[in-house]
Amino acid sequence: MTVTAQPIVSADRESALLASVPTGLLINGEWRPAVSGKTFDVEDPATGKVLLSIADAGPEDGKAALDAAAAAQESWAKVPARERGEILRRAFELVSERAEDFALLMTLEMGKPLAEARGEVTYGAEFLRWFSEEAVRAFGRYSVSPDGKSRLLVTK
Repeated sequence: MTVTAQPIVSADRESALLASVPTGLLINGEWRPAVSGKTFDVEDPATGKVLLSIADAGPEDGKAALDAAAAAQESWAKVPARERGEILRRAFELVSERAEDFALLMTLEMGKPLAEARGEVTYGAEFLRWFSEEAVRAFGRYSVSPDGKSRLLVTK
C-alpha cells in the first residue's frame, strides 16, 4: 500500500482563504456588522496570531435574524418539497466542492489536524445530503387508537 502525503498548505493559500471569509452577520440576505459594532478576534491556537475579526452579534442582532426568518417563513413554506430538497442537495454539493477550504479553516481556527477536519467536513456535509432526500419523504402514520375504538391518521 502506497501512502501519498497531503500537500503542505502555503501561506498564500491560507491568506487567500482567510480573505474570502465573510466577517459580518448574514441577516435577511445581507451581510452586515453587529448593531453594537463590536467584533471578536479569531486566533490561530498554534501561533496566537489573529486570523480575522468577526462581528460579535448581540440580542438586537438575534432579534433581527429571528424577525427576518419569521418574515420569510410564509413564502418558504410554499416552496415545493422537491425544490427545497434540490436546494439542500446543492448546498451539499457546494460544501463537498469546498471541503478542503472548510477543513483548512477548521484547522486554522481550532488547531485540529487537517485529516480530522476533512473527516468532520465530510460528516457534516452528509447531513445536507440526508435531509435533501428526506425533504420529499413527508410520510404519515396510520394506527389504532389507544382505546382500540378508532383509527388515527397522522400526516406531515
